This record gives sequence, C-alpha cells and structure tokens, in this order.
Amino acid sequence: MRPLYRACILTEKTLLAAMAREWTVTGKENVPRRGRLIVVANHLSYADPSMVATALPRPVRFLAKDSLFRHPISRWFLTNYGAYPLRRGAMDVRAYRWARGILESDRALVLFPEGTRGTRGLGPGQPGVARLAIATGSTLLPVGVTGTAHMGPWWRVLCPSGRIRVKIGEPFRLPQADGPPSKEDVAECTDRIMHAIAALLPESYRGIYAGSGPEGGPA
Repeated sequence: MRPLYRACILTEKTLLAAMAREWTVTGKENVPRRGRLIVVANHLSYADPSMVATALPRPVRFLAKDSLFRHPISRWFLTNYGAYPLRRGAMDVRAYRWARGILESDRALVLFPEGTRGTRGLGPGQPGVARLAIATGSTLLPVGVTGTAHMGPWWRVLCPSGRIRVKIGEPFRLPQADGPPSKEDVAECTDRIMHAIAALLPESYRGIYAGSGPEGGPA
C-alpha cells in the first residue's frame, strides 16, 4: 500500500471518529480481496473518494478531473494518493489506458459513473464505465454514499460532519461480448450499473433511477 494513501486512510478514520455524528459502513464482506475490481458509486461531493476509500478494506485507485492537477502541490498529492487525471467531455485515451492497466494488473479502481457531482439525486450514468468493465472482464462493486452532500469544498474532507453512511452492495459482472459491444448493449449495462447503485440509496437519493429494486434492477 502506498505510504501517503495509508497515512490518509488512517487520518480520515481518526477525523471521522472524532467529528462525524455518525460514520457507518455496511457490506464490507462483499468486497473481493483480489482480482480486477471496479468500484462504482454515486457522487455527492469532493469528499466521496476519500469516504469510499476509507470504507473499503482494499487499496483503490481513482480517476479525477484534470483541473484538480493544475497546481503542483495538488498534483503531487493526488498522484501519490493514487489518482490519475481525466479530461472530461471527450474520449481521453491516456486515462483509459491507465485505468485498463490498473485493472489488468488485478487492482481496484473507483469510478463515479455519473461523471460529475449531483446533490439532487443520481443523474444519468455515462457509458465509459460499462465499456471499461466489458473490455477488461472486471467485477463491479456498487457503493451507495449518503450524508456528504453538504461537504462541497474539498477542505471539508478534513472536517467531516453529519451522518455519513457507506453501503457496499454485492459484486457482479457484466455479460462478455465476442466482439465490440453494441451501443444498445452498453446502454443496457450502464443502466444495470446505475440501478445497482440506486438500490443501495434511500429513495430521495435515487434521482432518475427511483424505483430500483433490491437486486439493482427496476422494481
């Protein structure tokens, strides 16, 4: 485990124990301890990557928007923490190759399928996560995070407050295609991913995926 990552996890656990009104993690037993793993979660604030990493019993890597890497200090910190810059709004070949390399070396990667933060419930999932999961044959692990919507600025990671809950669902895999998946297949797989996340959230957090059943599909 990377030294800075280990130090950040220990620090975050201490801060959560001291400052949060509630810090609850359920479903740790669902986390595969080895192999290719894509952790998919809803995204409410800048604190979510830290909350997800702290909740999981396995080291993870991240993709983060490239604007966060512009300052030398933040670039050093994010790189050593395990993040890689992603250029949003276009196909970022370098980020895709990096992510694929992480998975093909049997490590874990955290992705937020919405592609951006949304404090009013789940927004539409982007197809990139499904394409990456299909291409690498990775296991998907859905995670639902609640209680971080008020933690907007990045510095709130240092003073977590409120009732923060992380619920880890059961891992699953997407069907593997003989050739490149069709647009329709990717859309269907993306919906499955988003419904799996929504099923771990209270109804008020589910946004356009309201009505998801307990197994991650439409109710």
